[in-house]
Amino acid sequence: MRRPIIAANWKMHMTLGEGTELAQGIVKGCRDMDDVDIVLAPPFTALSTVRKEIHDTPIALCAQNLYWEEKGAFTGEVSAAMLKDVGCDYAIVGHSERRQLFGEIDRSANKKVLAALTHDLIPILCVGETDAERDRGVTYVVVDRQVKEALKDVAATQLDRIVIAYEPIWAIGTGRTATPAQAEEVHQSIRGQLAKLFDTDAAETVRLLYGGSVKPDNVDDLMAEADIDGALVGGASLKPDSFNRICGFERRT
Repeated sequence: MRRPIIAANWKMHMTLGEGTELAQGIVKGCRDMDDVDIVLAPPFTALSTVRKEIHDTPIALCAQNLYWEEKGAFTGEVSAAMLKDVGCDYAIVGHSERRQLFGEIDRSANKKVLAALTHDLIPILCVGETDAERDRGVTYVVVDRQVKEALKDVAATQLDRIVIAYEPIWAIGTGRTATPAQAEEVHQSIRGQLAKLFDTDAAETVRLLYGGSVKPDNVDDLMAEADIDGALVGGASLKPDSFNRICGFERRT
């Protein structure tokens, strides 16, 4: 059975003081949750501060992005080695906001996945379609392409070190959420694509997250689906009570 994972993407929110307070609230509320992996992704400026607050807890630290080069004249970028040095265990790759606002493409997502794996970071690879693509009926074509291109040159033996987050772009920050059935269908398709690219056993090890307006009042139904292994949470992760409730989702058999 795949272990659930709930990841908080704070995006461009939280000063050091705010991040400290939020991390403390999450640590307090989640200290007894030992059956779920909890991951916090603060902005780069707050990584060290949040790391201090979650030290000696099971909560893991995540970066919101990374660059694939080891070092060099790349002003404004942060390497996988730097993230590992500050204490990160995870890194988000290919988030839709990076793709839409900053022109990132599948090839750059692939380079970042490989760089993360090289430095023992777990990439949380984001994939998902726009509302126009869903309306045209090409959701599966788009998502399959994103998965295939981003995982180029990844070995089957590395697949259990990768997390994939399905984030329908039309549901991010809009209040609209894919129904559990809609999300499950895409998750099943992703797992099927992984089985074709690698093998069935390797595909079964990959944890698939849903992201897109995940909230305390819909997480239970989402997590009840067989192929939804967790959530990548945006706005609802900015308040401890909200995020802690999501981490404590109802377990159904």
